[in-house]
Amino acid sequence: MKALVTGATGFVGRHVVAQLLAEGHEVLAVARDPAKAATMAWSDEVTFLAWDIHSGDWLVPEGFAPDILVHLAWPGLPNYMDDFHVETNLPADIAFLTRAVERGVKRLLVFGTCLEYGYRFGPLSEDIEARPSTPYGIAKDRLRLALEALSATHDVVLQWVRLFYVHGDGQNPKSLLALLDRAIADGDQSFPMSGGEQLRDYLAIEDVARDVAMLLKHPECNGVINCCSGEPISIRRLVEERVAERGADIQLELGRYPYPDYEPLAFWGVRGKLGELDKG
Repeated sequence: MKALVTGATGFVGRHVVAQLLAEGHEVLAVARDPAKAATMAWSDEVTFLAWDIHSGDWLVPEGFAPDILVHLAWPGLPNYMDDFHVETNLPADIAFLTRAVERGVKRLLVFGTCLEYGYRFGPLSEDIEARPSTPYGIAKDRLRLALEALSATHDVVLQWVRLFYVHGDGQNPKSLLALLDRAIADGDQSFPMSGGEQLRDYLAIEDVARDVAMLLKHPECNGVINCCSGEPISIRRLVEERVAERGADIQLELGRYPYPDYEPLAFWGVRGKLGELDKG
């Protein structure tokens, strides 16, 4: 299968590209920075295209007709509260993906976010109504609605992948586990964090990449799809397990930071559609 992957050099994108190549797919990797792309382990195995997809251009080579567009690019993260997501990213993404469909792309796999569910407690299933409360979540949910309408009128398969929390190689240096790893590497005696009581759904980045590759094989699995583990874990336990894994001697400074006010204390995903595919 020929896959056009945007955001190919990002945290999730680099792993998705590697997994697709491992499974024999042909990849057109799209990102803005060719120098960064050259550092990727897969740089010699893909066709790379330096392209700002929000520029209004369509630069896909005529000889590459993608069977699927895997859309990961989204500037401005991890600032979830900036209106930039709604005012800039949303209309630019709608324009880009509309151009893709008008150019003949018949399958879209687009990443959404668990923040589309809004301020809800407990397990979050794919069939419950979205109620986003952050600019990022609002922008993603409006994009989903626009793409659902577009796919209905153009006979396009839409796989809307709602991503929960991810960890692994290449993660944002300001993310929790990356900060912890840096503190351990620096020999810090303590690690400041929240109280750690919040329950979240974490998935290893390699598992996310495998889920994407599995979805390429199953166009019948479409609509909203939770990409999650389905198993809640407290932030404190997550950190303690990482400390033990690293064999580190570092004290957790619990309660140093407040809990985020845009997230409920406890929420996690129900691995519904992907869970069915897991069963084979």
